[in-house]
Amino acid sequence: MRPRSAPFLLATLLAVLPLGAQATVKAQVIPVGPLIAEDPAIQKVIAPLAEEIKASFGQPLVNAPQGLFRGRRGEENLLGYWVADVMRLAAQGAVDAPVRFAITNSGGLRSNLRAGQLKVGDIFELMPFENELVVVELTGAEVIQVVREGLLRRGGEPSSGVLVKVEGTAEKAVLTVTWDDGKPIDPAAMVRVATSDYLYAGGDSIPTLKKGRKAVTTGITLRQMLLDECAALAKARKDLLPPPAGRFTVPVPILEAIRDKKLSTL
Repeated sequence: MRPRSAPFLLATLLAVLPLGAQATVKAQVIPVGPLIAEDPAIQKVIAPLAEEIKASFGQPLVNAPQGLFRGRRGEENLLGYWVADVMRLAAQGAVDAPVRFAITNSGGLRSNLRAGQLKVGDIFELMPFENELVVVELTGAEVIQVVREGLLRRGGEPSSGVLVKVEGTAEKAVLTVTWDDGKPIDPAAMVRVATSDYLYAGGDSIPTLKKGRKAVTTGITLRQMLLDECAALAKARKDLLPPPAGRFTVPVPILEAIRDKKLSTL
């Protein structure tokens, strides 16, 4: 099994140990390698579970003829855009109200979706964490600041609902953020924002998200949200296609300055 299944296996092992053994086992560092023999008793417990997981991961989801990719060397993160779009749509359904903006973190997207028939396991590889969809309220000024923090952190975190443009030079960069319809953002207006519980708690250096008001924990994991979206597309006999590019426009010299930690303000 893959390394990320280790917590599941640990929980399984603890479950089959006698209570007294659980209480008296001391932590040890044991190198794991091919020389360690498998325990037949534990394998007897794990084998059917592993087969069940393997079978479910192989279930087909939806066709992605072009694939969706995180981008590199200045390319836009179209995979991240798709995830943010699905977050915003799912959030609107969860709170039954418009959600103007969504943001996720590119570091949480652990694999690309390669072209072809996607399977359940592909979504688990993309989103291996149990992060939950959260809806909060921010002012327009705070939305702009969230975008700014994402830019300074990683050259821009995947977002939905906005158009972002950086002009000028690394020495004097100018940031412009509008709604995706080109209309200006009212700094004083209060809007609903979709994000993850990880980012809302202050993860990945976007501290302004912690100011979110009236937080709604939806109970929806980002992984299940993506699985549901793929299933809905397949049911409608539609392919999974990447969103259009052009959401973030950032000159390469400025991206390089961000990467090299030479751009401290924006």
